[in-house]
Amino acid sequence: MHFKKIFILLALCLAIGLFGCTKEQKVEAPKTEQIKKNLVPPKAEVKSQNFLVELSDLQVLMIVDIASKEIVETPSLKGHIKITNKSKNILDIQAVTLEYLDEAGKPIPFKPEEKIEKVYPFWKVLQPEGITEGSLDITIPKMAIKGKALGKIEITLVYVPSPLSRETLTLSEKVE
Repeated sequence: MHFKKIFILLALCLAIGLFGCTKEQKVEAPKTEQIKKNLVPPKAEVKSQNFLVELSDLQVLMIVDIASKEIVETPSLKGHIKITNKSKNILDIQAVTLEYLDEAGKPIPFKPEEKIEKVYPFWKVLQPEGITEGSLDITIPKMAIKGKALGKIEITLVYVPSPLSRETLTLSEKVE
């Protein structure tokens, strides 16, 4: 009788262990995907009185819901930027800002729920004919992507006006 109870208890534990603890784990397919779209033209060059700005390898990265094809997150604009100082003075670049315009030249606004990063801090001092390069990674409004509303990108360079002069002072100090 005692062995019968132990055998039943052992069989019950084994049955619970084998059948009761197994869970079906379903692996779901991803609900979103990342899509890259190239800007046309992928390389642009703009010249002003003081600067030559070149943008290259311009791409828009979007996270899209696979089922509805809706853009889930604020798209980002990625690429390379090259700035050349064309003035005769030293220029201290602080930032580069981008504004997205439609075909009529009107700004394309961000929606309130979108992440806005359209300022790219640069903080570079350029000598005359000096060149600086960097990677561009900022957001672009969903409306600029939908319906191909983007017509132009306006670039604003924020810099300390020239002539920029610097002065070095030397103090005579000693540690006693």
